Amino acid sequence: MTTNLRFRAFAGFTVAATLAGAFLILNHPESEASEQSTDDAYVQADFTVIVSQVAGTIIRVDVADHQEVRAGAPLASIDDRDLRIAADNAKAHIASAQATIDGLQAQIARQLSTIEQARAAVAATGANLKLAEANRSRFANLARDGSGTVQAQQQAEAQWDIQRAARERDLAGLHSAEQQTAILRADLEKARANLLSAQAEKATADLNLSYARVTAPVSGVVAQRSARVGGYARVGQPLLTLVPLDAVYVEANFRETQLARVRAGQPVTITVDALPNIRLQGRVESLGPASGISFSTTPPHNATGNFTKIVQRLPVRIRLEPGQEAARQLRVGMSVRPRIDVSAGRPEIARAGRDAAGNAASATPRPPRT
Repeated sequence: MTTNLRFRAFAGFTVAATLAGAFLILNHPESEASEQSTDDAYVQADFTVIVSQVAGTIIRVDVADHQEVRAGAPLASIDDRDLRIAADNAKAHIASAQATIDGLQAQIARQLSTIEQARAAVAATGANLKLAEANRSRFANLARDGSGTVQAQQQAEAQWDIQRAARERDLAGLHSAEQQTAILRADLEKARANLLSAQAEKATADLNLSYARVTAPVSGVVAQRSARVGGYARVGQPLLTLVPLDAVYVEANFRETQLARVRAGQPVTITVDALPNIRLQGRVESLGPASGISFSTTPPHNATGNFTKIVQRLPVRIRLEPGQEAARQLRVGMSVRPRIDVSAGRPEIARAGRDAAGNAASATPRPPRT
């Protein structure tokens, strides 16, 4: 009878302890756990889509699907005959513009000499006009007092008119030469602008010519290759995609209730569904600024009376620790399970967790011996 009572007491205590434990577990905040994990996590990488920057027929493809390439390696070549013709035309335009500039500069130099000659002629006719003016006044005075003849006065008047007309002619020639120089200078500026335009045209043609040889901007593995020999590539058309497998990372979507203690830099243990016997190490790199649904085309607006609360998930980016040979087996899209040690860097939390586990183990009652 005593044994039966003891057994009943033990059973009652066990049920009560189980209910109390279940109550504590169900009411314990999820974020207080020493580890946080999720199955909603995948291997990701920042793809590089290679597009054609010029139009033309593809004459060579240097890579195959799933081939690993290094940065700078040739990927494909596009027929560049039209591009070379455009580059040659641009080069000819540069030569023509330079020849025009040289010719205008020579004309301006000759025109400056003409201006100097015109100025000298103006100075000479100015001196002659001054002399004719003096003779005109002198012969007029002589004619008035009877010392000179009227004929001499008339000749002096005529000479003055001739010199005045000559000076006006030379001044007009000087002005014309100066205006012609201004026109030539304007033409020279226009020719220089044409030279700059031709040089820009040549630079564009050379750049387009370089685009005919498609090279890898980054190292990676070839995927989604649509480039085929004989195919026509249009500007902006994707030719292939480079996946940098040496720079993959894990993007894990944790429930918002798990993130209270998740911080950048915390260690992460990663298991891969496709590689069951491998554990990888990583660290939390960053936490997303918003939940995934916030970036959807039509984000939810719970402004009506009907409302159902749904726990949101936020992305956490996890970088892999370098030097892990097994990481080379990862492929983008693989499912993984990361476990974040949120107690890392806080030894009191880890110690408290161990103490609590030890106390719980020691407090578990043992069944009575019968």
